[in-house]
Amino acid sequence: MRLLGYTRVSTAGQDAQLQVDALVGAGVQKRDVFSDVTSGSRTAAERPGMKRLLDYAQDGDTVVVWRIDRLGRSLIDVLNTVNLLRERGVKIRSISDSIDPETSSGRMMLGMLATLAEYERELITERVNAGIAAAKQNGTRFGRPPVDPDVIAEKLVIAEDARAKGRTAEAAARLVGWSRATLYRHQQAARVRDAVSEQV
Repeated sequence: MRLLGYTRVSTAGQDAQLQVDALVGAGVQKRDVFSDVTSGSRTAAERPGMKRLLDYAQDGDTVVVWRIDRLGRSLIDVLNTVNLLRERGVKIRSISDSIDPETSSGRMMLGMLATLAEYERELITERVNAGIAAAKQNGTRFGRPPVDPDVIAEKLVIAEDARAKGRTAEAAARLVGWSRATLYRHQQAARVRDAVSEQV
């Protein structure tokens, strides 16, 4: 079993030495410390240091961190990283937070972390839904913007003229910025409209 360390600071101006000293003091060899200097906008799995750690860590190893928040930019990210490591048989220990899943109190702390992460997910969902509702009330439209029928009719004339001159359906569609399937769909819709208007 190996002890592997992980440190993270947000900017190059910050010093990870405090974290490294704590990890070495906990028994981690300096050569086994993986580090990232990155802002909170990247998830743990996207960081180069964490990627190297994940590639290096083996079943039975323990990843030691100074504080559990070093593992992610949010509670959700921390929990995802913890779960990713544990799925590979890698244990986690946090020095400052006294989180060690091998102990009953450590498991309780991880359980609380999972509950808080779920709460954070729900808050994010509520905020997003509230934002969408407010935007709709203010007249913001979601989905594809409406297409002007006159523009479609003009593009159909151009595409059909190109077809009459020997171009393939794909080339004719590309000429007006459509895929072949879109050209066929608009041609079919135009035929239906023509048939309906003839019956009226």
